[in-house]
Amino acid sequence: MELSTVFTELLGVRHPIVLAPMGGSAGGALAAAVSRGGGLGMLGAGMGDPDWLARELPLMADVAEPWGVGFLSWAADIGAVERVLEHGPRAVMLSFGDPGPFAGRVREAGAALIIQVTGVEEARQAVDMGADVIVAQGTESGGHGARRGRSTLPFVPVVVDMAGPVPVLAAGGIADGRGVAAALALGAAGALIGTRFQATAEALADPSAGEAIVRGSGQDTERSRVLDIARESRWPERYTARTLGHPYLDRWRDREAELAADPGARQRYRDDVADGSVPPVPVWAGEGVDLITDVPPAADLVAALAAQAADALERAGRHRAHEGR
Repeated sequence: MELSTVFTELLGVRHPIVLAPMGGSAGGALAAAVSRGGGLGMLGAGMGDPDWLARELPLMADVAEPWGVGFLSWAADIGAVERVLEHGPRAVMLSFGDPGPFAGRVREAGAALIIQVTGVEEARQAVDMGADVIVAQGTESGGHGARRGRSTLPFVPVVVDMAGPVPVLAAGGIADGRGVAAALALGAAGALIGTRFQATAEALADPSAGEAIVRGSGQDTERSRVLDIARESRWPERYTARTLGHPYLDRWRDREAELAADPGARQRYRDDVADGSVPPVPVWAGEGVDLITDVPPAADLVAALAAQAADALERAGRHRAHEGR
């Protein structure tokens, strides 16, 4: 069963399921598999590294279905966006920071402009900027998000009501078809899913990350800046990242300023990575990680999510009919 929404009609996809453009995971193989499976595959172009783009973009050349690319607004440059637009993506997603410098060029190229927001004021700005689609990201999401964000369940309908006819995708803590169905029930036109797609056969991340996600628990995830500081990442302070448990979280919890002022501690982190004491990359994971129990091919996962969502909505409809008798 195909779930038709204003988003699927706008983007020309079969299912209202979108691969989150996760840096380090959403490469060409994964994006292509999601698109071929009927969702919208999104390359995680992040900061627009030219070598990464040169390696991953060609993998989309034979994809007949719609696909897209996501950039970090605070870090990308217009040159990288221009290079991607030459390849004809159906959509470009801009997240975290001011999308203004890129929005006009995306629209001029004929790609759908998707803007991810973490608060109501950002959502208003996205509407004013002419976003074709808005992603409402809740704090349950894995990876980076707003330090002072909102939970997905109350946040999504607020954005839906405020955005009016602009379709909204729900993001954060969605890891199975029931979550997709819940997003649709909240008024969203689809779901943007990250962590669940990290545990797929085509994910670009090291297989150990997928294995950790399968073993992981949402209770063990934590939102913090500690690992960005330890890694000397350029991420702005207003964004924290949700990951699975990590030795440095335990060591430096609630001591972010102290860690930032201690170059020796950051050197020890590099040493620990080098000798294998800690993983080379944190395992980004959202609160829905408990629902992830396998590492399937991504196209199969898209089909399963869509079928589960349709079943959940059908069961909810039967319940409503029963209550009405």
